[in-house]
Amino acid sequence: MTLTRAHARRWLDRWDRQQEGYMPSREARFDTLVDAVAETAGRADPLVLDLGCGPGSLGARLGERLPGAAVVGIDTDPLLMALGAAAYDGIRFVDADLRVEGWSAVAGLPRPADAAVSTTALHWLPEEALTALYRELASVLRPGGVFLNGDHLASAEGTRLAALERALAVRATERRFPEGRPEDWAAWWAAVEEDPVLTDLHADRERRRAMAAHHGFESLHLETHVTALAKAGFTEIGTLWQEGDDRLLCAFLPE
Repeated sequence: MTLTRAHARRWLDRWDRQQEGYMPSREARFDTLVDAVAETAGRADPLVLDLGCGPGSLGARLGERLPGAAVVGIDTDPLLMALGAAAYDGIRFVDADLRVEGWSAVAGLPRPADAAVSTTALHWLPEEALTALYRELASVLRPGGVFLNGDHLASAEGTRLAALERALAVRATERRFPEGRPEDWAAWWAAVEEDPVLTDLHADRERRRAMAAHHGFESLHLETHVTALAKAGFTEIGTLWQEGDDRLLCAFLPE
């Protein structure tokens, strides 16, 4: 059965609502991230890498605001990438595992990237793999290039600051969804599994997941990412935007 643009759009509209249940200020974070790319790219046609791009939610928003941008999305989820490819224009999806050295070569970049971005994706990498990813990223960004990572990145475990961040995140979600989330992650995927248009893609995804040892929550602390970025050669590392433990982390390569 054919995956049409309209069918993909319906699933991705539902995806956006489901994701907002975990990130009530998701669109504000997207806006800040795109503003940061626009401010730092230095050109009207930046080359932007989207790491762990999923269905291209961020790439689509980059394309709307920066129509000259070339967005390369990298992921291994065949179903989400197929939905994004059907629904959105202007994103080149690349099937590559960010845990495996050489993912940037698979992407076939025509020149050094001006920016790299990621949202709610890299927390599943263990620290060693995260550091290796950031080192490879540093090798394909232009001098002075920027990396922007929006994710739940908490302060040090066991501190009052971390506890307060988590509490504020819960309060923000309760304000946005006073009657509870409209749909959670598990329910969205359960519904996808029942869609005959997506049967083959879902089966491919499940095969890959069975082989991937993907645990989901390896690098959820801010300090882990800051340390890994510094080891990879990034400088001026700091938070641009924050709501509770949901933040936008920024890092630059030296000029």
